[in-house]
Amino acid sequence: MPNDMFKSPVYHVVAVPFEKIVPNTYNPNSVAPPEMKLLYDSIKEDGYTMPIVCYHYPRQDVYAIVDGFHRWRVMKENIDIYERENGMMPVTVIDKPLSNRMASTVRHNRARGSHDVDLMSNIVKELHELGRSDAWIAKHLGMDKDEILRLKQISGLAALFKDINFGQAWKPVEGEQENDVEQNVPDPAEEALDKDED
Repeated sequence: MPNDMFKSPVYHVVAVPFEKIVPNTYNPNSVAPPEMKLLYDSIKEDGYTMPIVCYHYPRQDVYAIVDGFHRWRVMKENIDIYERENGMMPVTVIDKPLSNRMASTVRHNRARGSHDVDLMSNIVKELHELGRSDAWIAKHLGMDKDEILRLKQISGLAALFKDINFGQAWKPVEGEQENDVEQNVPDPAEEALDKDED
């Protein structure tokens, strides 16, 4: 798409009734209570200076949050803000498929909040189930392959590792006693010490 055709969503902010806005199920960003209090104070003093970002479901006429969940929470949890804003929130709308919206949420959040590791591993799992490759996840979520691997390990689903080639550290020999086999298993700590001595 040529640059002269692209127009950022921020140039089209719409006022949306609070009741039509719903949180997404995958946001991994968490804000500690002191920062939430600061966000409330900021909105109380300055008003909403940034719209929240949503995806619009026209059939149900609801707006799913892509970015801005905590700004939404401030209105949800504080009647004074709700009343002052007449129950309306400033929203920009993006029109992207779910996997791209998940990536957008992560990109919006990574530089300014702390991510819940379990929720991040769930995002990687869901993107994998949507057919996104590790390369796609790395590119769109700003992660390296080791970070993706760690998040897959946390989720603990074998299906996430089906495309990864693992070496054979040892092979069991038929007829050996269990304790004999265990003695053949390399100890990672010993291997690390051996490498340090080399």
